[in-house]
Amino acid sequence: MTEWIWLFFMIAMLQPVIQQKLLEAMRQRKIAEIEKQRGSRVIVLVHRQETMSFLGFPLMRFINIEDSEQVIRAIQLTDPKLPLDIVLHTPGGLVLAATQIARALKRHAGRTTVFVPHYAMSGGTLIALAADEIVMSEHAVLGPIDPQLGNKPAASVLKVLKQKAAKDIDDETLILADISQKAIDQVRRTAQELLRGALSEQAAKKLAATLSEGRWTHDYPILPEEAQALGLNVSTDMPQAVYELMGLYPQPTRAMSSVEYLPERRSAERRPAWRGGDQP
Repeated sequence: MTEWIWLFFMIAMLQPVIQQKLLEAMRQRKIAEIEKQRGSRVIVLVHRQETMSFLGFPLMRFINIEDSEQVIRAIQLTDPKLPLDIVLHTPGGLVLAATQIARALKRHAGRTTVFVPHYAMSGGTLIALAADEIVMSEHAVLGPIDPQLGNKPAASVLKVLKQKAAKDIDDETLILADISQKAIDQVRRTAQELLRGALSEQAAKKLAATLSEGRWTHDYPILPEEAQALGLNVSTDMPQAVYELMGLYPQPTRAMSSVEYLPERRSAERRPAWRGGDQP
């Protein structure tokens, strides 16, 4: 009896590892499938919410230096003439890491496409600016790239200088304002560099300023239609295989899911006739 109990515990402990390995194998097959369909190199940069070991508080992953190292390595392993596809799902992250990825993407000689099935905010948008084409689902969003200093928008810090005389502002705020101006200038120049060639010099300068100046809140959703109106080369022709790939990056399991449905496609032809007294 004791042996069976130990066997049960061993299987229970190994089950998450086995499931993870199966998911990884399924993702690799799906990536290979997309590469074959499109004749490209596919790189996936997906950030899901993780769970900290300390009291189970949620921790949102973001673009970091490790990500930039891995993405740049993948680009280096790609023939310069081969098309490059990047699937992005991220809230953003370190400007340095996002800039490194964006510049590597910009310098790739082959055609580059960024797929945004759900969202690519902040640093994710900065990466998207480097691509020849951005493919978004109809409900996907990009976001502003205005710098954030801690929990303070750089543009909002600068407004303090306009509203108060320098003698009425403490030294710490003055220093923060100086850093804010530098951060905005740096991000604007980077965005303008990434847009060069895709837009005219004047249009690139204008769009870079619009996205970095703090016109909107940092979580403002830029839908495909607005992105097109801003001058970006945006399409909504999202391959079904990209959605299927995203389904293989599940959110870490919680006690109960907040969304539930039967995971299969539905068509109007299969809809049964309503039976009963009143029509729905």
